[in-house]
Amino acid sequence: MSTVNIVNTKNESVGEIELNDAVFNREVKPYILHEVVRMQRAAKRAGNACTKTRVEVSGGGKKPWRQKGTGRARSGTRTSPLWRGGGVTFGPKPRDYAFKVNKKVRKQAVSMALSARFQEGNLVVVDDFNMDEIKTKDFVSIMNLLEIDNGLIVTDDASENLAKSSRNVNGYKILSSEGLNVYDILLHKKIILVQPVIGSLEKRLMA
Repeated sequence: MSTVNIVNTKNESVGEIELNDAVFNREVKPYILHEVVRMQRAAKRAGNACTKTRVEVSGGGKKPWRQKGTGRARSGTRTSPLWRGGGVTFGPKPRDYAFKVNKKVRKQAVSMALSARFQEGNLVVVDDFNMDEIKTKDFVSIMNLLEIDNGLIVTDDASENLAKSSRNVNGYKILSSEGLNVYDILLHKKIILVQPVIGSLEKRLMA
């Protein structure tokens, strides 16, 4: 078991807590982190190239001219790909870039990302992080006291005051323990865990 100091929002030490090494101090394998981050980012991609097939083009219900006797080639619909303004044959459609990674691997990746931050000394545990009022200035003051200029705050019961106080400050994000993911952990320099979150994270990632 590894231990880490617990601090309050004034950066005063108020105790210690033991962390499960299987979650917070395991071997970090960069290729697993890379694969999961690729998966997350690919799922957010949206292909925008799109053409209409002959079925999707407006109109085309009436035969342009009779089958025989006009001297022109026969034609059944104005939406034919042979016609200007008709559908496109085998044209591009919005592409889904998403791919899957096993649930077990995704859990391992989250614990590896947390372990990386712990091993760097960039994992902070606070006993409580509630704000009495919505005030960005107070939030910035707390971050300055904790000496954090870029951080991910993970809490089980993020108050509206905390969420609204931090939303206009660049470099910070509030997440619930259920929403914790590899990309956000690696995107922020420091991880701030509110103490009750540790138990739920260990339970989730050890399951």
